[in-house]
Amino acid sequence: MDTTVPAAGRAAAPPRRPGALLAIACAAQFICVLDTSIVNVALPPMQDSLGLSATGLQWVVSSYTLTFAGFLLLGGRIGDLWGRRRAFLGGLALFALASLAGGLAQEGWQLVAARFVQGVGGAVLVPTTLSLITTGFTEPGARARALGLLTAAAASGSALGGVVGGLLTGLLSWRWVFFVNVPLGAVLVVAALWALTGRQPGSVRGRLDLPGSATVTAGTALLVAAVILGEERGWSSGPALACLVGAGASFTAFVAAERRAEHPVVPLSVLRVRPVTVANSLSALTGGVLPAMMFFLVLYLQQVLGLDPLTAGLALAPAAVGIALGAQVASRTIERLGPARLFQLGTLVAAASLFWLSRLEVGGSYWTDVLAPSVLAMAGFGAAGLPLTVTATTGLGPERAGLASGLLSMSRQVGSAVGLAALVAVASTGTASAGGGAEALTQGFGTGLLAGAGLQVAACLGGSALPRRTHHPA
Repeated sequence: MDTTVPAAGRAAAPPRRPGALLAIACAAQFICVLDTSIVNVALPPMQDSLGLSATGLQWVVSSYTLTFAGFLLLGGRIGDLWGRRRAFLGGLALFALASLAGGLAQEGWQLVAARFVQGVGGAVLVPTTLSLITTGFTEPGARARALGLLTAAAASGSALGGVVGGLLTGLLSWRWVFFVNVPLGAVLVVAALWALTGRQPGSVRGRLDLPGSATVTAGTALLVAAVILGEERGWSSGPALACLVGAGASFTAFVAAERRAEHPVVPLSVLRVRPVTVANSLSALTGGVLPAMMFFLVLYLQQVLGLDPLTAGLALAPAAVGIALGAQVASRTIERLGPARLFQLGTLVAAASLFWLSRLEVGGSYWTDVLAPSVLAMAGFGAAGLPLTVTATTGLGPERAGLASGLLSMSRQVGSAVGLAALVAVASTGTASAGGGAEALTQGFGTGLLAGAGLQVAACLGGSALPRRTHHPA
């Protein structure tokens, strides 16, 4: 049972420098999300330099995703128990040191190992930054604006990974997609030591629930591994099926462990808080649509319109403006519209924009067929993301801010992995049915984007279960 209690007299002190705290949190979110895709453009020179096989290249990408998703819930809970300032600094140091190791790698296995560790650091850092914001900004309007900027920073990292990776690889070398995190990490550590004044203690007393932590981490990692192996070897392959079975067994063991735990990592009562469950479910449902859209558009620009990788990445960079705009408009209207209506408006804008994008043609125009609808889609994603963040992170109270942040981050990451794989599979089916060549590729991309629009419509319908008014914890 859940016996954790608020740590009397240890409430986190309000930030003396809220602007600095927000800037630090946004920068940390940006670099962690950026690293899910920054390596993609650098894979060919990595392969030449380190002699990586095709499987090795896959694991350079997947190892970060695997540990990042797997440890998010544990990372959030560590912030609650051990203190958010300490968790932030520890996660940031681990992330930066692993980045240094990745840049210095002389063998493929060294690079993959560094990516595994980098993912663990990111998994501690991301939910901790979110909980620092939700507990540090107590006034509802200020919290909404801060969460809007944090949402925009994370989504911009997802959108700009290819651009930043291409610039660093083209101007310097592939090693700088890792080295760039070292000075950034050092600056953020110094800034955090200055800005996060006070003890910034954890919010609950209790020991870390090791059985629960181990089983939920294993289950999440195995689920993501099943998706990775399913894409690579086929969904009926032995390794993919084994990971799925292992994930199911791990989650079953997790529920059993939490029923017996004195200090559960996820009190089962949390799953009965309807707004939190709905927000996390909708985050998982829509998590794969944005990365799938960027994936299809990058391939369309390169394989159909004939742009080189760097130019294609730069062509999509303006889309990040859309998500920043959408998130900021949402932060100023959520009190008036409420989470449910704002989320539904955002998903409808995204759905309409994805339908527009699904009508791509072989001789299409960048300005009207790619740029305009992608900016609008990103604005919709930004507007829809904020009410989910607000609902998921304020429904459990400040003493469980890390848990709430970890749950939300895990839902988004697992949804991203599963949703991206599903939409790519749909696109591949569309391409196969059209034969070959640019026409077939374009039809496949359109089919995948249309399926993404369908997910947004489904999410819009599900959004009616979100609260009509924002919840303000005492």
